[in-house]
Amino acid sequence: MEAIESGKEIDKVFIQKGLKGNLSRELFHEVRQHDIPFVYAPTERLNRFTRSNHQGVVALISPVSYQSIEEIVPGLFEEGKTPYILVLDGITDVRNLGAIVRTAECAGIDAVVVPAKGSAQINEDAVKTSAGALNRIPLCRSSRLEKSVEFLKDSGLKIFAATEKGHKTYYEADYTEPAVIIMGSEEKGISPKNLELADEQLKIPLAGSIASLNVSVAAGIIIFEGFKQRIGQV
Repeated sequence: MEAIESGKEIDKVFIQKGLKGNLSRELFHEVRQHDIPFVYAPTERLNRFTRSNHQGVVALISPVSYQSIEEIVPGLFEEGKTPYILVLDGITDVRNLGAIVRTAECAGIDAVVVPAKGSAQINEDAVKTSAGALNRIPLCRSSRLEKSVEFLKDSGLKIFAATEKGHKTYYEADYTEPAVIIMGSEEKGISPKNLELADEQLKIPLAGSIASLNVSVAAGIIIFEGFKQRIGQV
């Protein structure tokens, strides 16, 4: 509770199943109030984190600071910028996430949005794979990703969803206006709700017999197409 109240960035809280008492209720209130992801876990799992007296709770401190996409986008418009945002919908592999964020930083993405649940843990491996980009690009954690996408759409950003079932190829899209690119997991793809919110669904044409690309490679292809179009306007 002291860590939460002091403003530390907490990635996730593990709470022992069946934990009771006034302190546990107070902790639960703090976790919910600050919108911190949490899971109930057996004592054996908590014991794997530490041999000391954990009192039924273990918190993982995030190596990065999270920001608010609702604050970032208005600021970009005020600065006269054309927002270029990346949304990662269910990317669960740490190295893929790190590699994508590294590409995003190199291509001028203004912010990356990830879900609070169902996403890769932002740990030291992710930071290392990103070559430090996770400490350089604004990272926003959303408790309801579809609401964040709705906010971006309502703010005037065009939503592009990458999917093999896309209606047009990625290089036919116009990324020169305020834009959002959504990348989904290799297993499940983009959630149905976010696909519905997309203004355009884009695909990458393939010539080989393998039906799909690694998500970090696919993200790089699309993100840099947008970057190419944008620098062509300068």
